[in-house]
Amino acid sequence: MLKLLPAAFLSLLVAVALPAQAQRNFTEKALRGELVVGQPPDALLNGKPARLAPGARIRDQSNILQLSASLSGRKLVVFYTLEPGTGQLQDVWVLTPDEIARKPWPTTEKEAQAWQFNFYTQTWTKP
Repeated sequence: MLKLLPAAFLSLLVAVALPAQAQRNFTEKALRGELVVGQPPDALLNGKPARLAPGARIRDQSNILQLSASLSGRKLVVFYTLEPGTGQLQDVWVLTPDEIARKPWPTTEKEAQAWQFNFYTQTWTKP
């Protein structure tokens, strides 16, 4: 027969078994915006018509891939990258409250080119 484990030991087991949500790392190509997915692949990005690229990847706040149709009609604060050549949305990350609080973060390619990005701290510095 199994002995009952002390509560402190059980708490430790649970803490080890359930990994803490790791900080997501973004590239200097990721811009910040507001996304509303319409009828896929159509969307609005910062209030302007946009399209999801074939094979676009949308990650939710837990970093789990989502189908674009499951997000239709919702206004989302995101980081995103554009597909070179087509300008279509390639990678999209729905932001957590902590990620939304990271400021400044560029909203245009022009800002991203002018600012300095520190990958390790995931912060931008304006000139």
